[in-house]
Amino acid sequence: MSRDTSPFDAVSESDLESRFERADYVADDRTVTTVGLALQLGRPLLVEGPPGSGKTELGKVLAESFDTDLIRLQCYEGLTAENALYEWNYTKQLLAVQADEGAVADGDRRSVFDREYLLERPLLRALTVEGETPPVLLIDEIDRADEEFEAFLLELLSDFQVSIPEFGTVRADHPPVVILTSNRTRGLSDALKRRCLYLHVEPPDFEDEYEIVRRKVPELDAAVAAEVCAVVERLREEAFLKRPGVAETLDWARAVARLRTDDEPLSAEEMERTIGCLLKEVEDVESVDTELLEQLRAAAAAAEERLEA
Repeated sequence: MSRDTSPFDAVSESDLESRFERADYVADDRTVTTVGLALQLGRPLLVEGPPGSGKTELGKVLAESFDTDLIRLQCYEGLTAENALYEWNYTKQLLAVQADEGAVADGDRRSVFDREYLLERPLLRALTVEGETPPVLLIDEIDRADEEFEAFLLELLSDFQVSIPEFGTVRADHPPVVILTSNRTRGLSDALKRRCLYLHVEPPDFEDEYEIVRRKVPELDAAVAAEVCAVVERLREEAFLKRPGVAETLDWARAVARLRTDDEPLSAEEMERTIGCLLKEVEDVESVDTELLEQLRAAAAAAEERLEA
């Protein structure tokens, strides 16, 4: 199947929106449009935003909603091309050389750099996987990798191919859907950005986050879910080292649902005891004083009225 006949070419915004809806992924119009264009044009998508804003989840939801493989590469400092692309099966190569030592002439010997000796890592697997629907390749937290690795990705992002010195060029018959995420811990090169469509995501507003919590934590009372979202919204106004993202909101919502035996409003004591679900830096936790807890309680008390409005 060539790129011209990719099943993603015909994906409309309404179809994509319906798929997100069935996967309980709340996406605004800009997200739906940008993701749809990336699919239709066959372009990688760079998704930037603060931690916990749903970037990784987007890749997971795309794979799930299109019933295709998710191939994930988690980036880290020191990641090399060999770690992400391939490794030679040295044991198998050595055995082949030993078995071939009795060959009559060099021309009769098979190369130990054939495909059968390659151990595929995520990037190579994404280019060679077989199936009617291409996989989703999630290159997670590309900003954690070194600039050298970022440069190595350029060939893959532009031509959906990679070059292996001992083997040659491997080109995808079924170009994968490529999603790169970044927390903006460092700037990315213009060369990488040029090869991608771009989407910046922020933590959702109160109404959208409430919808996410209701879908993901249905066991939590609706009024309490609204209070949870109002408290998180207020916390994000503070100058914390790490503001809570959607992931922390869901953690807290599940914790509140697990600990509660009634549907009474959130109390300051309850917030203080469970603040570790939301804040992950000791300096942030220690800054939550009585005054801030009272402000959080007030935000929670006004939450239901905001929904009705």
